[in-house]
Amino acid sequence: MATTHGFYELVEEKGTVKARRKRKMCPRCGAGVFLAEHEDRYSCGKCGYTEFRKQ
Repeated sequence: MATTHGFYELVEEKGTVKARRKRKMCPRCGAGVFLAEHEDRYSCGKCGYTEFRKQ
């Protein structure tokens, strides 16, 4: 199978293979812009959006 550069994982469901995103998307920037994963938060490098992780 082809590699997906770590942004997606290939999942087999009901005999078909689908690509599922591993990381969260930025709600402001839209599809294609992933949030960076930090120890205590997720952040967007493009617009600065930040989500704090629940403890």
